[in-house]
Amino acid sequence: MERHTRFVILAALPEGKVSEHVVTQLTTMMGWLPRRLLASLTWDQGSEMARHAQFTIATGCPVYFCDPHSPWQRGTNENTNGLLRQYFPKGRTDFRTISQTDLDAVADQLNARPRETLGWDTPGERMAQLLGVATTN
Repeated sequence: MERHTRFVILAALPEGKVSEHVVTQLTTMMGWLPRRLLASLTWDQGSEMARHAQFTIATGCPVYFCDPHSPWQRGTNENTNGLLRQYFPKGRTDFRTISQTDLDAVADQLNARPRETLGWDTPGERMAQLLGVATTN
């Protein structure tokens, strides 16, 4: 889904990157998507996904881990991280202090931003197209 839409979903982590909390937040955030769009989740080697099996059981979405020091295996994620740094500068942002409301506002802005890689469509437009197809089959 993310490679076709570049759609951004952000989850607040007021408890930090504790695995149990991360998995709970991801499960909640992914809950609004139709199951057929949950093909897989690619993650780096961070310990925050130590409980990835719980996420997979709850969502039916398998988690794949990138090789260490291989950012090209998560290209869209790396690009999105760069876009997010425009809002949340690296080294100066404590993500535990950012509310879900604030993250939703940033996600809305990014999802309304035309992307060259999408033929100048927005991620929101592409997601709407995908959900229309996914929910009518």
